[in-house]
Amino acid sequence: MQAEFRAPRRRARVQEEYEAPLPVSRDPEERSNYRAQLINQHVLVCHPDHIQKIHNQGYFGKGILSRARPDHSISDQWEQHAGLFLPVISQSRYEELLRWAGSALSAQGLDEEAVSQMMVRLSQPVEMEEVRRGGGGGVEGEEKEGPGQEGGVCCSEVEQEAKRSCRLDMNPECDPDPSSDQDSDSDSDSDPDPVAPGPGFVLVVSDSEVCVGLREVRRSPLALTEYLQLSLEEAFFLVYSLGCLSVYLHQEPLSIIHLWRKFRSLRPDFVSSFAAYQHCRSRGWVPKEGGGAKYGVDFMLYRKGPPFYHASYSVVVERVDGAFRGSGLRRFSWRSLAALSRITSNVSKELMMCYIIYPADLSEAELDSPVCLGRLKVQEVIVSRWVSSRERAEQDDI
Repeated sequence: MQAEFRAPRRRARVQEEYEAPLPVSRDPEERSNYRAQLINQHVLVCHPDHIQKIHNQGYFGKGILSRARPDHSISDQWEQHAGLFLPVISQSRYEELLRWAGSALSAQGLDEEAVSQMMVRLSQPVEMEEVRRGGGGGVEGEEKEGPGQEGGVCCSEVEQEAKRSCRLDMNPECDPDPSSDQDSDSDSDSDPDPVAPGPGFVLVVSDSEVCVGLREVRRSPLALTEYLQLSLEEAFFLVYSLGCLSVYLHQEPLSIIHLWRKFRSLRPDFVSSFAAYQHCRSRGWVPKEGGGAKYGVDFMLYRKGPPFYHASYSVVVERVDGAFRGSGLRRFSWRSLAALSRITSNVSKELMMCYIIYPADLSEAELDSPVCLGRLKVQEVIVSRWVSSRERAEQDDI
């Protein structure tokens, strides 16, 4: 039966321009060198410039606080207030952030009186002259009295470790200031005329529309810094295939061999998964893992990237031998395969089985190096549902 290929479906509203398929320069003299940290089995990119380049050129990774693009902010609503561009949050939301900050400080061993005094200082209104003096990142001196390091409470253990890694990093390219990422985020959303003072201040408004008197500028009790999280396949593709990324562990760069072995220890099926990922990238697709978990597959394939087109294929990666006998982690029955095919067709996608063919004489020692990728073969099979009524209609036409 001949496969029927469908054109990718373009999104109705495209709100950004396509920059480049990969985060590398065409000029061989302008070699890109990005940096990431391997922290708690996660590969995180901390530097704001590296985050923008890696994500915007090829759509690698996702924000640790966002669904996809790393553009998280303490508020989705921003407003110009007295010549400044500030995030707007309600009084109840601000009190909730204060409670979170107080709980984090109490967990660090501070007594209740010290925590209470600190929360009172944070919740005091701030004069606009002080905010203007702190514009562009000058609020750090004030925020140091607040909870946590870098002027706020980190959102997770991964983020705490990432901040610590960036602060200890002696490389000047690693910026320890968390305000730089969100400064660029707020600048992109704001008009060029008002000044954005950074993430240290928020505009607190009343919850009730009747009581409109409360409009105070206060210090933000939390400093939420967005990092870019790469999947293991994305990180190794940038390191091995493109040579534009260096992954560090405990402030030491990992070689390609050490990184390969580390990723294999973290994921038993990493060799097959990366072979499929590299194959899809070489065909011009953008594979993403995040949506695959929703539909029970390994990857979703996009043309150009998720902002421009809907996913065209749902990819299942299977390891097989030369006779197509599978020994992978997932074993399909006819019922489970039919269910997966039905789910895929219901969301207007096609199911693709990506078979990674291992030669019979491939030893375990050879799998300990990425050189083994040259001996693997990739076979794509598109699975489609057989509809009896459609078959009868085709026979009638013949």
